Amino acid sequence: MRFKLLTFAAVLLLFSFTSAAQTSTAPQAVRQQAAVNPPQDPSTQVPAPKPEDVKSTDSILAAVYGVISGPAGDRDWNRFRSLFLPGATLTSAGKDREGNIHVRPRSVEQYVTGAGGYFAQHGFFESPIVSRVQTFGNIAHILCSYESRSAPGEAPFARGINSFELAHDGKRWWIVSILWDEERSNNPLPKEFAAKP
Repeated sequence: MRFKLLTFAAVLLLFSFTSAAQTSTAPQAVRQQAAVNPPQDPSTQVPAPKPEDVKSTDSILAAVYGVISGPAGDRDWNRFRSLFLPGATLTSAGKDREGNIHVRPRSVEQYVTGAGGYFAQHGFFESPIVSRVQTFGNIAHILCSYESRSAPGEAPFARGINSFELAHDGKRWWIVSILWDEERSNNPLPKEFAAKP
């Protein structure tokens, strides 16, 4: 029994020593990796934005809605790309007709390909109803209800809420992610988001 306890103690001591060694070298390894691969300036990885598009949280939202809205045809996808931080996601979270919930993340390029095909053949106009903006330092979260139409002046065929995550890098605003869900009979827009004040 005493031998087993001594063996167990030795294993614990060896484990503690190994863990401590790994912990002490991990930060140095991270520092070495960062020195070899310094972070890239995100502005070098996307098309140059229009300065007025990225100067404020309001202007970047207006730019998103401006790009995706229009009659059937091409959109200015480089303008769209210029609004997003590299690696940004656009994610729909909703239910299909059978009631199954689907969460579908897309990269900016996947959105451009999917939505671009639809917009090429269909008019699509999306406009904000109510926006609620919360900021802290260089980050902002915006819940923005919206209406989607096939043509200006028509009744909306869909409404919902877009959730925007934004970041400011000292020079401009970036969209980090957009997450949205549509209104349904069992998922109505909250009263405070349903109509313009």
